[in-house]
Amino acid sequence: MPPRKKKDSIPAAPRPRRVPTTQTAESYTHSTSEVASRPEIGTQADFRKKKAPKTYKYDSSLSPSLDWDGQNAAREHGEALIQRILSATTLDEAREAAEELARISKPFLNWTGKAERLSFDVPTLPMFVHERLSTKAILETLKSHQRDKQEALDLFGDPQRSITDQLLRSYEHKDRWVNRMVLGDSLVVMNSLLEYEGLGGQVQMIYIDPPYGVKFGSNFQPFVRKRDVKHNDDADMTREPEMVQAYRDTWELGLHSYLTYLRDRLLTAHDLLTESGSVFVQISEENVHHVKEVMAEVFRSENYVGLIAFTKTSSSSGEGMSSVADYLLWFARDISRVRINPIYLPKTDSTGQYSWVEQANGSRQSLGSREEALREAEAGSRVFRPDNLTSQRPAGAGDVASFEFGGKHFTPGKGTFKSDKRGLERLANKNRLIALGNTLCYVRYFSDFPVVSLTNIWNDTVISGFSDRKQYVVQTSPIIAQRCILMSTSPGDLVLDPTCGSGTTAYVAEQWGRRWITIDTSRVPLALARQRILTATFPWYELAEEKRGPAGGFVYKRKQNNKGEEVGGIVPHITLKSIANDEPPKQEVLVDRPEQNSSITRVSGPFVVEGTIPTPVDFDGDGIDDSTPAIAAEYGSFVERMLEVLRRSPNLQLGGNKTATLRSIRPPAKALALSAEALVGENGSAQAVAITFGPENGAVSEKMVYNAAKEANARNYTHLYVIGFAIQPNAREIVESAETALGIAATYVQMTPDIMMGDLLKNLRSSQIFSVCGLPDIEVAKAPKKDKADSQRYVVKLLGLDIFDPTTSKVDSLEGDDVPCWMLDTQYNDLCFHVSQAFFPRTGAWENLRKALRADYEESVWDHLNGAESAPFEADEDTKIAVKVIDSRGNELMVVRTIGEALKA
Repeated sequence: MPPRKKKDSIPAAPRPRRVPTTQTAESYTHSTSEVASRPEIGTQADFRKKKAPKTYKYDSSLSPSLDWDGQNAAREHGEALIQRILSATTLDEAREAAEELARISKPFLNWTGKAERLSFDVPTLPMFVHERLSTKAILETLKSHQRDKQEALDLFGDPQRSITDQLLRSYEHKDRWVNRMVLGDSLVVMNSLLEYEGLGGQVQMIYIDPPYGVKFGSNFQPFVRKRDVKHNDDADMTREPEMVQAYRDTWELGLHSYLTYLRDRLLTAHDLLTESGSVFVQISEENVHHVKEVMAEVFRSENYVGLIAFTKTSSSSGEGMSSVADYLLWFARDISRVRINPIYLPKTDSTGQYSWVEQANGSRQSLGSREEALREAEAGSRVFRPDNLTSQRPAGAGDVASFEFGGKHFTPGKGTFKSDKRGLERLANKNRLIALGNTLCYVRYFSDFPVVSLTNIWNDTVISGFSDRKQYVVQTSPIIAQRCILMSTSPGDLVLDPTCGSGTTAYVAEQWGRRWITIDTSRVPLALARQRILTATFPWYELAEEKRGPAGGFVYKRKQNNKGEEVGGIVPHITLKSIANDEPPKQEVLVDRPEQNSSITRVSGPFVVEGTIPTPVDFDGDGIDDSTPAIAAEYGSFVERMLEVLRRSPNLQLGGNKTATLRSIRPPAKALALSAEALVGENGSAQAVAITFGPENGAVSEKMVYNAAKEANARNYTHLYVIGFAIQPNAREIVESAETALGIAATYVQMTPDIMMGDLLKNLRSSQIFSVCGLPDIEVAKAPKKDKADSQRYVVKLLGLDIFDPTTSKVDSLEGDDVPCWMLDTQYNDLCFHVSQAFFPRTGAWENLRKALRADYEESVWDHLNGAESAPFEADEDTKIAVKVIDSRGNELMVVRTIGEALKA
């Protein structure tokens, strides 16, 4: 690591500069310290009382044909406005009413269900933290892999920081803000941000990349390691209840439902935005015209900022005209206050206008093309183009009618020169004039302003479908999200993406020091995004105010390379006006070129994985009834449906090619915690067993298993089957120990989510519906001590995992080093999973860090992070550990053990 800079080594000029903003992150009023202490999973009991759903109302509009036939909901409103105009006492009152009448009378997009649905309700649910992750914390556990030079770093480094902190750093935001990745429906999550957390008016930018169309298979990737997705291919269907339910609810009426889906989310997005905020919607040409009309209706047409076209592929095949571009629709919350930071690109002379060369000796010549001019240019020469020196403004008093240059008089024609006589003389003295025949021109050097403003056509945004960087089927090029973030936000601002995908928006926001929240209904994209952000490295952009973090802005400087080219974050903008008026040139800030410190490897800051959890409803018969009749009826309906499915598909896959066939399935009499009873075995030796179903949306809880086992034992059933879509780790532990602890053997049976998909799947077989879901198989061993005085350390090894494949009705056994991801919590608290170590076997996920830290860590560390054995950690035998495995479909399977129990196993 290079020595630390002394104070006197910092250049005195030019002075560092940060981008001025119209609004800084300090204007946020949300207490972000509350974010760091957000409730963890397992504390749902504190939220037993449900909040009422939030009702959102649409603005009504008059029919485009103004057919006031009594059926239009806006008729009375329109008549009232006309009356206000007629009875107005001031011109301003009349103008205000007339403008509102004109607005509601404009043509608008109509679709099925729009007129009938003038409002909609969104459940108001709390969010709970499932995981806490930190790249720095994970690498802190790997000190044993650091090279010997770390001892020197201890001697000469910063004594206030740990070794890892001096090699790896992350930005820290004010009030202990922690970035957030949320599993849930975007509409529900955004409503929770508004109603539970008071984030209304605090999001600076929202980036929405919705499905471009309504084909199910083409929008949702079902596997972590497989990008190829085919529409209507059953093997490629996602099997996630939340995703399937959202799909069925959303696309029931095709494009009509699509527009309703988008308008609902735009309404909540509008309420989240700051007054200077922006929303971007990425869309294809198929529906861009419809989406623009919907956005204009929600945000109002006067807040339209622009339409950006960007290339998505270099070529395309198919019938008709090939489509190689997608689009970004940009609307502001308030166009008069919107923040827009200009973006500049390196200047290119695509039109060949800079075709003149001024040699070092002062001679000038035209060579026909800039490429030819550059070839002929010698050292010290400059490329330029003659530019217009006159304007079309009619000549007035004091304007120059004639100017002598090179012994010849020149006139501005019918217009006037762009400067007065003194300015023209300055231009001549600076050698900025050239005579072309009878025309006097201004000499504009190519280097006068080496950059050009970004337009709304982006041709450099192609991302290859075969690139290793593309992990998700509909992944967006990072440069697109980067430009949107840089154009509309400042460091420290909050960015929201309700369509996470592979996490591109969150990744770019992290890179540029913005706070972020990203949401997705599917586990697969969140698994990819978690890996991408956790293992990423970023440049360390120097902070203008270290104590404020990114909110204080970045440092920008003017710098030139050996060729005299501008390579810094500040470039001068030399113009005719600045030379003629003898003014210093304006300095433009290139927001994408802050100063970097290459001696620091920056990693992502801490972030959490959260989820929306339905408020618990008491169905255990303990006298506490917190449910509404509607919720209780909904659960009862779900149990009835599951009983019917179980009657039609009575075979339970129990592993080891064993099955249990249920007969005489029926609801038990006067049951409290049990859902059904059945007979297993032949008539002569049939035994009665009990069944309990987990919730439709959520995991089987510890309390549910405990109460069901107690009741099943009291009723003398021989076995308890707990059936659910998912199960909490503690609940799984009770199932495994039920025979010893509660007097009745129990088995957890996984329901395949395919039963939620109905006719979306055509090949669902009865043998695929119910199966035992295996837990991660782990082994815990004592690690050798380096010294007798050392505390005892342990290592965890992931031996393997059994996964039921619903497409084949088989159980796939994976070795521990072949799972997509596994994580370890070395001090599990039965609530949130704190990731102390993370492993991505056979993926190369840590390659960026490997390259950045090759000189600081032994090579063995990277083999370790791609393997199935943990690093040693200190613990005692009563310490509880948890291992979570992410399978190929993004499902999370977790096992919890105390060290003592694991050693005895």
